[in-house]
Amino acid sequence: MTVASSSPPSRLPGRATEGARTRSRTRGARAREGQGDGPLAALFIAPAMLGFLVFLLWPTLRGIYLSFTRFNLLTPAQWVGLDNYVRMVNDPIFWDSLKVTVEYVIVNIGVQTVSALAIAVLLQRLTQSAVLRGIVLTPYLMSNVVAGIVWLWMLDTQLGIGNEILGALGFDRIPFLADEKWAIPTIALINVWRHVGYTALLLLAGLQAIPNDMYEAAKVDGASEWRMFWRITMPLLRPVLAVVLIMTVIGSFQVFDTVAVTTGGGPANATNVLQYYIYGAAFGRFQFGYASAMSVALLIVLSAITVLQYRLTRAGHTDLG
Repeated sequence: MTVASSSPPSRLPGRATEGARTRSRTRGARAREGQGDGPLAALFIAPAMLGFLVFLLWPTLRGIYLSFTRFNLLTPAQWVGLDNYVRMVNDPIFWDSLKVTVEYVIVNIGVQTVSALAIAVLLQRLTQSAVLRGIVLTPYLMSNVVAGIVWLWMLDTQLGIGNEILGALGFDRIPFLADEKWAIPTIALINVWRHVGYTALLLLAGLQAIPNDMYEAAKVDGASEWRMFWRITMPLLRPVLAVVLIMTVIGSFQVFDTVAVTTGGGPANATNVLQYYIYGAAFGRFQFGYASAMSVALLIVLSAITVLQYRLTRAGHTDLG
């Protein structure tokens, strides 16, 4: 009886040890596999990392350094400390350019966000046609320079088709890009036309992540389309909408090419946005130190706006359970 009762315990530790060894070998194999993927992952990441270091990080650090110098490409950079920033604070054209840029951003973001959201909701609720989505995206495939030139011709005061239509309807011709009152709203709407399709498709991707069960349950309860939009769509779309707003605000503050090919900063500096003023200081007057200081100021403004938007819109949180 003693031998029979003691035999099972003598075999259990062996099984446990064997199981532990098996698990240990499995973990070791997985660790070796993970280590083997490291060099391959580094190889794939290397081109993007090289581009980041060469075309983003190094120019940023170089620009920050030049903002504390007087540099014109012809002579070595001369350290001047905070002189460029003091000049910037006392420069009325800088503040006027910033005001013009903010005006452009408000018009562009307001119209583009509302239009893109309406297009995205219509695409989601009324059609699943890939062809229609491609048509909506078509203006985005055109470069800003080409779009600006085309609209410059179309909105020409004397020969543009836009003013020809206004004249045929009995209205006075409007100098869309030659009048201080019309210039910035016109440039903003040109860029809205080009970017609204891309923004709408980003929002459409967010809408497709919302479960249809919620809409079906709301319909059963008798909710209207308008009520479902405000009670279901907007709260659940908030994280995607927040990220899209951050992206569009950053892009809007960097507007340059449309202004360069349509108005050149005129009339009377009415469209002299901050990026165009920085470009003129650097490549027009060769004041690279001062231009770098304004670029650093723009970087700080955009960073602050991004952090503020991220916190206010709670972009990192979702209401989806």
